[in-house]
Amino acid sequence: MPKATQIHTGNSVYDSFYPRIRAFLEKDTMDMNIDGQQIRGYRSPDTPAVWLRDHSDMMRGFRFFEQDLTSAVTHFADTQARNGRIFDYFTVQPEKVPCERENWCKYVRVPVEADVEYRMVQAAYLAWQTTGDDNWVRSVLPAVEAGLEYIFSHPWRWDPESRLVKRPYTIDSWDFAYTAGMHDWLQFQIDENTFWGIMHGDNSGYYKACRDLATIYRALGEGGRAQHWELFAEGLKERMNNVCWNGQFYTHFVKHTPVTIEGVDEDSQLSFSNAMNINRGVTSHSQAVSILREYLKRGKQNKAFAEWFSIDPAFPDGIFGEEKIVAGAYCNGGIMPLVGGELARAYFEHGFEAEGVRTLQKYHELIARNNETYLWYFPDGKESSIDTSSSPDAMPTDGWGSSAMLYGFMEGLVGVQDRSKLMQDLTLCPRWHAADVTEAEVQVGYEVSGTQFGYQYREQAEGLKLTIEGARHNVNAHILLPNGARVANVQVGGKDWTFQQSKVEESAYLDFEFSVDTGTAIEVRFK
Repeated sequence: MPKATQIHTGNSVYDSFYPRIRAFLEKDTMDMNIDGQQIRGYRSPDTPAVWLRDHSDMMRGFRFFEQDLTSAVTHFADTQARNGRIFDYFTVQPEKVPCERENWCKYVRVPVEADVEYRMVQAAYLAWQTTGDDNWVRSVLPAVEAGLEYIFSHPWRWDPESRLVKRPYTIDSWDFAYTAGMHDWLQFQIDENTFWGIMHGDNSGYYKACRDLATIYRALGEGGRAQHWELFAEGLKERMNNVCWNGQFYTHFVKHTPVTIEGVDEDSQLSFSNAMNINRGVTSHSQAVSILREYLKRGKQNKAFAEWFSIDPAFPDGIFGEEKIVAGAYCNGGIMPLVGGELARAYFEHGFEAEGVRTLQKYHELIARNNETYLWYFPDGKESSIDTSSSPDAMPTDGWGSSAMLYGFMEGLVGVQDRSKLMQDLTLCPRWHAADVTEAEVQVGYEVSGTQFGYQYREQAEGLKLTIEGARHNVNAHILLPNGARVANVQVGGKDWTFQQSKVEESAYLDFEFSVDTGTAIEVRFK
């Protein structure tokens, strides 16, 4: 039986992209038996545990082939606290070897973290989208909603004045807080000395979570609940932009507790959730363009091999209590593929297609050297290691960053974006012209549910031809055109079709909608 997802273009960079990343992900699984239940999760690259943040992001990659999308999500729901709080991670393996040897079952919630509950929504949404299992998603919706209600009411998580999610002063969404030297190592706790404020990435994450939850409810026929979460999301988005947008990008940390960190211009810090914010939908197109231009500008100004900064400029060495967290390392200015993947998708979506292609090519060069991928790299391209990391592991099969790159590849360049479940409602936005690819054969599927969508793409001087394969798809086509091309007519299934041409920055696109029952031939003729 052929694999459900295959890309054929004749260019080894793109043809090997999915197989390479799938191979990384297949080495990142964790199978556990807890309370007699078999659970499969995908582990963090720097600790043998199933962190919900890593697992939920990695689902964007492993959902194409994984058979078990639900057991880990169900376990996070089943172990939820009475007040709605979700655990960050669970594990049955010793974490801090060799000093820790116990293989007990361990559950951890890092108190300073404010983003866990939106990760729960993301995980539930992606599992439902991939499996199409309405009964299963109904079973976890009470936990999903309880988590959101906890975040939007608990005094550690919710600021009633701004009506935004708050957190202690961390590096973006990382899990340790600045203490001004009042704690002797990494500070994961909340106490009387906590510096509070608003971090934009938390709020964009909850905006996207509320929108995803509304999509689920609408598909289940519960329009009232869908409208409730849609309205809440829009209010959150408006307030976030009013508070966090500085005119060029989102301010890293909008302080509620006054504190100044010497040795860094905090107002100029560009933190990695800026890239995520674009893909989560909280930005206007002009805001997205501003953020992307800022990344490109800093990529030229700095000596880093890529502009995938965790934060720029970095904080002074060691000020968070760990001497290994120096400028240019880890979340303090390290270069992260998980940021690069988000940037790639945003570049493609907002008229910077050449930069999107360049990002994917650069990542391919990086992983092709030794068939390895790491959570982060130093700005000079040197990979992280056990000696330079604050965690005891540094796996060369990082699934967090590689799945983000696959996300940028599949939704940005290949151009298949699932907007509901089982690809029943999707956006088709192939951008092969930007990669100098004139012929492509694409199959994208979810093996667990047998969902399949495919297309053949051919670019010629006189026009484009696409052959669509699949059934029961409503498609919004948004196709990148060659430079200067003007469309004379579009035929779908041999019939003349209504279309529009649009521009995204300087890029020309062809837009039309159609439905697929058993397959459709599309022909686009240029003037």
